[in-house]
Amino acid sequence: MSVVLAVAGLVAAAEARAAKPVLARATFAGGCFWCMEPPFEKIPGVASVTSGYTGGQKLNPSYEEVSAGGTGHAESVEIAYDPAKVTYPQLLDVFWHNVDPLQGDGQFCDHGHQYRTAIFYHDAEQKKLAEESKDKVQARLGKPVVTEIVAASRFYPAEEYHQDFYKKSPVRYYTYRAGCGRDRRLKELWGAEAGGH
Repeated sequence: MSVVLAVAGLVAAAEARAAKPVLARATFAGGCFWCMEPPFEKIPGVASVTSGYTGGQKLNPSYEEVSAGGTGHAESVEIAYDPAKVTYPQLLDVFWHNVDPLQGDGQFCDHGHQYRTAIFYHDAEQKKLAEESKDKVQARLGKPVVTEIVAASRFYPAEEYHQDFYKKSPVRYYTYRAGCGRDRRLKELWGAEAGGH
């Protein structure tokens, strides 16, 4: 009896592992990471969205260090997603419609290299798809797109109080978002396709 139960347990564990999706990663910088979490979190197939810092030189940077602009990092989001449910091009589409890819000194009211737009690719296929999407966006907008496309480097999750900030502090979040002019500018650029909140 115990052998039968043990075998059944092993089979159940193997089936659970087989049923668990293999997640891929996508990493984007689009200015304030508070504003980049909500559009991705509502997409079916996205398992998690983490705010953090990437693209810089300093190990274990803090928010204060990154926001001061001396580490080379960008405020970013790292997305874990199920490629069987959502494709990388779909994530790219969400990214573009939530940023101003024409602004080179930051995003909206936030200025500095730490608020740049960037696509951090994790493999050759992501790089190819990112470059193709950038070309399409540039053709559509008719102006130079300054968004960087660079290889992903180490990603450092931001402090816990930054994660899901829009849920933890909705009044502060929406006040910041409106005051920064983010939604107004997205509407100017993308019209009905503009991302948001």
